[in-house]
Amino acid sequence: MRTQSKLYFYLTIGTVLLAIIAVLALNTGVYDFGGTSPFKILWQYIKGDPGISLSDKYVIWDVRAARIIMAVLIGSMLAVSGTGLQGLFKNPLATGDLIGLTSGATLLAAIAIVLGGHFKQYLPEAVQFSLVGIAAFIGSFLSMMLVYRISTSGGKTNVVMMLLTGVAITAIGFSITGFLIYISKDEQLRDLTFWNLGSLAAATWTKNIILAVVLVISYIILLPKGKALNAMMLGEKDAQHLGINVERLKKQIIIIVALMVGSCVAFSGTIGFVGLIVPYILRLLFKSNYAFILPLSAVCGSILLLTADTFSRSIVEPSELPIGILTALMGGPIFIAILIKFKKSL
Repeated sequence: MRTQSKLYFYLTIGTVLLAIIAVLALNTGVYDFGGTSPFKILWQYIKGDPGISLSDKYVIWDVRAARIIMAVLIGSMLAVSGTGLQGLFKNPLATGDLIGLTSGATLLAAIAIVLGGHFKQYLPEAVQFSLVGIAAFIGSFLSMMLVYRISTSGGKTNVVMMLLTGVAITAIGFSITGFLIYISKDEQLRDLTFWNLGSLAAATWTKNIILAVVLVISYIILLPKGKALNAMMLGEKDAQHLGINVERLKKQIIIIVALMVGSCVAFSGTIGFVGLIVPYILRLLFKSNYAFILPLSAVCGSILLLTADTFSRSIVEPSELPIGILTALMGGPIFIAILIKFKKSL
């Protein structure tokens, strides 16, 4: 009971901090509201006040508010997916971008962008609308299965094989994406550049609804798995003795992580290292207790990405720095710190 109270306490602090950052993000931007507070305009819009100008409505609701919500949703899913993978593989280096999931998702999304026009008309209308998202999910899922098959033998995961498989998938994805960039038209080239650098600039409420549905479905299945992942830390045989259906747990985590990473890449492009940074910091605070780390990573991932996005919009005003550059800048040193820690433990 005390453990649950502690978890709720930290979740409350995280939620309050996230709300404060969201308030700052709503106030950040070069658009001039004529001396009126953005919150006043947002409240007037929610109440349906007809006196608000169309440009004020568009900036406050369709640009800033939509972008804040997308940062919260994507940051949360990327952090939880990284935490889930690390629990499954029992290794802090297992994140979607380092083992090739993001590259796989980006590759198939790129194929859908450049070549989709040749076969899109033969697909059902519902599939046409979300072709890039479906392609990103399939790419993420296939990459996950390939990494798992190559790096796991006898119920144990070889970390070196896992990382090398990720490097190979990333290299293949980079080369094919480079070829697609070479043959793409101007509009397709802009879209591909967006995927490679990562950005939340294309946020819309339709995309946010889709992401929210994916998040709710994924979290209903994944978040209660904290104790099962704790048991997995003892080894698969010991986890089975404790009543954990190991194979079912693996399949669930693989599919859910692929769904989350694929959805995030489909709408924001490549945003790396969120799934590495958040679990690493939480593990320093709470050891490897996944009953704590999984739900807390959902909130902390949102905090990290929303903070990074707010900085990306304000550092080079009125232009915008791609958010993938900032997350890579933050994640690189942490990746090196993990490797140094591993070296000392050898």
